[in-house]
Amino acid sequence: YRSRASPVLDEPGGYLYSVHTLEDVTERREVEQQLLESRELLLAFIARSPIYAFIKEVSPKESRVLAASDNFIDMIGIHGKDMIGKTMAQLFPPDFATKITADDWHTASTGEVLHLDEELNGRSYLTIKFPIPQGARTWLAGYTIDITERKQHERELQRANRALRTISAGNQALIHATDENSLLQEMCQVAVQVGGYRLAWIGYAHDDAGKSIQPMAQAGMEKGWPNPSPLTWSEERHGSCPAGHSIISRAPVIVQDIQRAPALQSWHENARQYGYASCIALPLLDGKHPFGTLVLFDEKVDAFDPSEIELLEEMAGDLAFGILTLRVKAAHREHEQRLQHNMLQTVEAISGIVEMRDPYTSGHQKRVAELARAIARQMGLSDEEQQVIHLAGLVHDLGKIRVPAEILSKPGRLNEIEYSLIKVHPQAGYDILKGIDFSWPIAQMVLQHHERIDGSGYPLGLKGEAILLGARILCVADVVEAMSSHRPYRAGLGMESALGEITGGRGTLYDAQVVDACVALVRKGGYVLPE
Repeated sequence: YRSRASPVLDEPGGYLYSVHTLEDVTERREVEQQLLESRELLLAFIARSPIYAFIKEVSPKESRVLAASDNFIDMIGIHGKDMIGKTMAQLFPPDFATKITADDWHTASTGEVLHLDEELNGRSYLTIKFPIPQGARTWLAGYTIDITERKQHERELQRANRALRTISAGNQALIHATDENSLLQEMCQVAVQVGGYRLAWIGYAHDDAGKSIQPMAQAGMEKGWPNPSPLTWSEERHGSCPAGHSIISRAPVIVQDIQRAPALQSWHENARQYGYASCIALPLLDGKHPFGTLVLFDEKVDAFDPSEIELLEEMAGDLAFGILTLRVKAAHREHEQRLQHNMLQTVEAISGIVEMRDPYTSGHQKRVAELARAIARQMGLSDEEQQVIHLAGLVHDLGKIRVPAEILSKPGRLNEIEYSLIKVHPQAGYDILKGIDFSWPIAQMVLQHHERIDGSGYPLGLKGEAILLGARILCVADVVEAMSSHRPYRAGLGMESALGEITGGRGTLYDAQVVDACVALVRKGGYVLPE
């Protein structure tokens, strides 16, 4: 109970008597005790919180701590109980304290719950703040979580994803590459445009006096080049040239902070000016022999973690394999071109043998070959098919070397016996050529070039599709050239007569598509037989 005594006085102020009251305050005391216990419980909850928790009283100019968890000593070196009553300016660096105070007032004045990513003393935090309405006073509460490890994991994942994206796009470039220079340029562009690296370049090591490195391709260096000194892989200079060091060591060379690398003192100004903070140089190896380097720059320090380095090593290995594969293919192409050139020269030499025995038809095989190739082109045949038909045309009359020269150069018309001797030349040509590995059916085309669609030709009497397309083209080209040109037994009949012949025999003697292509070639394309 609570008792009270109040005196009652007379008019002069003299004491008359006292009024006594007795109040039962049991319920109030219980409420006060409960409030006290609740407050102590709340303070204990905050103090023992495993995450950083706090309650503040805020105003536009300052925030003051009312309660804080004990573990703030791990964040800022001050125990939670020692933070009570202090402002942000007394607890944090000036810029950070100003930001916190502004965020606190924003939350308290707008009622908005804030989720803030914050950095302090090299660590990452997520802070959530929310207002606590309490009469005229402005309070807020919140908690902070240390997310440094999560952020680090996210960065590692982002870097790995970046490297994987680069590898994926690089593999597409490798698959579709047709020459070495375009592959190198495409890989640099992939690294910058897909991978997001600040700069990418590829250099080849030369074994000259200065052990120079020749840049072969680059992307992303529009603003400037980071390395002002000569590129070299000499032992004396390897410290100031990561690219050269990677070639010498046959291993990745990583510079996580260019500004803190004393050996790269000459780089510092350019790196600051153009935004290069870190780099990695990866050797390009042919087995154990280094022949070049892939160098990537990033605008952030510590940009290359172990997982990304491992993936980039894989990419450099893929690039080296792609380069070497293209070189092998190029060597094969060069060898094939040499073989084809030699083959063409051989075929032309063989063709000349016939013309030496038949001077009156000199140039016939060459003109037939040129016309046949033009017809094949008009029909949309591939370059390889055109080349095969051209070669077959150059030797289509090779079998005439078995025909007596007197018959070949006879000025008059041939009798039946002489004509029968002429008709053996396709078979004779085939017999000569069949043992040569042309990789194409040239001998068969020579054998069939006098066959006709309706089966009236020789020597086999083949019909329609049984005759090779190349032979059908040679047939038309042979007729057109023979009729257009001069012969010992008659003057040339001219191109129009020749076209009239094949048009009249279209679909019976001569393949319809071949005839149409030849007519279009001459009449629309203006084709003229070579001299």
